[in-house]
Amino acid sequence: MSDHKRRFRPRPQRSGFRPRNNNGQNSNGHFQSNGNGGLSRNNGSMTNPFNVEKTAQKYQQLAKDALTSGDPVLYENYLQHAEHFNRRLSELNAKPKEQKVENHSAPNSSAKPEIEKKK
Repeated sequence: MSDHKRRFRPRPQRSGFRPRNNNGQNSNGHFQSNGNGGLSRNNGSMTNPFNVEKTAQKYQQLAKDALTSGDPVLYENYLQHAEHFNRRLSELNAKPKEQKVENHSAPNSSAKPEIEKKK
């Protein structure tokens, strides 16, 4: 064996993930963004009515706390957030009702709808 040290190439990480040092830029120079400043979560949490209701209640409580602390601007801000989530909740609650109405009014699925030919 030789007495000099062997030099090894660094091995890739087990997960296969290579850390990037280009601050979110692609090799073509374009900045990747999801439009929300990196704060967007697309994991379906706002499609669950229970999560939306809980978030609306959280903002309502924050609004009450801001009002008791004497900050009317923060109070209005939190109220607007709560209203947004209450609207989202009403949209989510309306969707199943609309689907039930469509299912009941739809013709039997085994019967094919007739298409009229226009002359």
